[in-house]
Amino acid sequence: MYPTLATLVQHTGLKLGVLTGEERLDAGVRWAHASELADPTPWLDGGELLLTTGLHLAVSDEAEMRSYVTRLAEAGVVGLAFGVGVNHPEVPPALLAAVREAGLPLLEVPRRTPFLAIGKVVSAAIASEQYRAVTAGFAAQRELTRAALATDRPEALLAKLASLVGGWAALYDLSGAVTAVAPGWAARRAARLTAEVRRLGDRPAPASVVCAQEPDDDRVELQSIGTAQVPRAVLAIGTGDPLGTAERYAVQSAVAVLTLLTERSRAYRAAEARLGGAVLRMLLSGEPDHARAVAGQLYGGLLDAPLRVLVGASGEPKALDALRAAVEAAAARGGESVLTAPDGDGLVLLAADGGAALAACRAHVAREETAGPAVGMSGPTGPASADAAYQQAREALLVARRRGRTLVEHEDVATGSVLPLLNDDAVRAFADGMLRALRAHDEHGRGDLMASLRAWLARHGQWDAAAADLGVHRHTLRYRMRRVEEILDRSLDDPDVRMELWLALKATTRPPAGP
Repeated sequence: MYPTLATLVQHTGLKLGVLTGEERLDAGVRWAHASELADPTPWLDGGELLLTTGLHLAVSDEAEMRSYVTRLAEAGVVGLAFGVGVNHPEVPPALLAAVREAGLPLLEVPRRTPFLAIGKVVSAAIASEQYRAVTAGFAAQRELTRAALATDRPEALLAKLASLVGGWAALYDLSGAVTAVAPGWAARRAARLTAEVRRLGDRPAPASVVCAQEPDDDRVELQSIGTAQVPRAVLAIGTGDPLGTAERYAVQSAVAVLTLLTERSRAYRAAEARLGGAVLRMLLSGEPDHARAVAGQLYGGLLDAPLRVLVGASGEPKALDALRAAVEAAAARGGESVLTAPDGDGLVLLAADGGAALAACRAHVAREETAGPAVGMSGPTGPASADAAYQQAREALLVARRRGRTLVEHEDVATGSVLPLLNDDAVRAFADGMLRALRAHDEHGRGDLMASLRAWLARHGQWDAAAADLGVHRHTLRYRMRRVEEILDRSLDDPDVRMELWLALKATTRPPAGP
């Protein structure tokens, strides 16, 4: 806060008198500026107390005095201090009338009080307030840091910040969901800011914006959290009035502490993602017992209950990050465990069937219908069948992308399909025997006949399209197909042979070695 006109009037060393404008003495003085110009406004910023002795003023001209005072008021001058006993024994009547008409406070400065003394008092008061604000900022930083270190969750920090700014505070993930809020009564207000939070999350960090939900509502300031170009979270601060200097320091301290916590959590999440990837590889390799042993208590009861496998893909990594954040936030709120891991350029998730994380995934992709990722979802399964569920999710994802849909569940794909029957062990054994010779050929490094056969069948025997998929010349592909016929001693012109080979490839398809 700046010193007010009342503060200067009450200063015993200045002995200022109030001639008019007593009702506006609470105006803050940003600076004390002395000028004898008839028009000093080009050198004013607003908020000044203007000091003058009327040296170059036409003080007897009422019209000129009204014009002079009007210019000062329009420039944002908060008061006029007139030094008497220098050029004029008293404040000229025309000037006094003009000031009274404009409602501008007018202070009388006695001859023995130099303008310099007024400037020093204003400067010292401003410096004292700045020092108080800085000191309060350091104290706020210590309190916020202690609150953050007291628990791994941000509620304590937000509660302390809310008390320091005299309002409320909330933390959001990039989907716009509220992850923490303080005090509790502000939850409904915070929930109305989802759209603004998501817009801010689309801007490079650091970024901030001020918004008012309704004309009579709180002033809400949003601050992005994170050190990278893409923010990790968004902080909202709701107050009745604009933030003062001390409150601003408190907010900046909260942003700094939350950024450190976010980056630390990011490192933890990276380590957890690596462990999750290892657990997922074990599940997809048919080793559920080893997966449970490695996971320990990290994923709670996720590996002991019905779960679903989800595979997401998008051209925009940020869309997958938003999906992961929405699912993990919902799981945290619901007290659930969820496993997320990269899957090439995509994302694979394991979530409890019928849980909050699964519902959040459905809601997120429905909301992000045009810009969100495509997601394929398996049917309910257990850890022992996670490899088959992964394949289900991959097949559902292919259908989703082909049909331009955001979410396809395997139940929709498998309806009326023979593919689920290929999971039978006897069928797999037959398929392995049928393709064994081709697989042995490839393992000795003499060509990629399995991939070539799969591409050729997937393209219905179209040489150019299949060759383009493989990145080889069509003549190379023709040679490989002749080798397939020679090794299998079967003709690819026979539709029954092509059908059997395609089903064999589908039955023996295994998930990649790692997610």
